[in-house]
Amino acid sequence: VECSSAEEALAAAGAGADIVLLDNLAPQELHVVAAQVKAAHPRVTVEASGGIVLGTLAQFLGPHIDVVSMGCLTHSAPALDFSLRV
Repeated sequence: VECSSAEEALAAAGAGADIVLLDNLAPQELHVVAAQVKAAHPRVTVEASGGIVLGTLAQFLGPHIDVVSMGCLTHSAPALDFSLRV
C-alpha cells in the first residue's frame, strides 16, 4: 500500500498490508515512520520510494527499510520495438 504519512502507513499495516511503500518522504521522516511501522508491525515489509537517485541512495538506507525503489533506473531507458511470430 502506498503511503505518504505515518498515519497512513500505520493504518495500512494495521489493516493487514504485507508491504507499506513510504513515498516521497524526506530521509529523516522516512526513518522515523519506518521505525514506527516496524515497532507496531514487525512482519510488515517497509519500502522506500520517491525521488531516490544513486547519489542520495545512502540517505534512504536504514535498519527499518527492507526495500528501495528507484524509478530513475528506468525513466530514461530506451524502448525496444520487437515482435514475435510463431
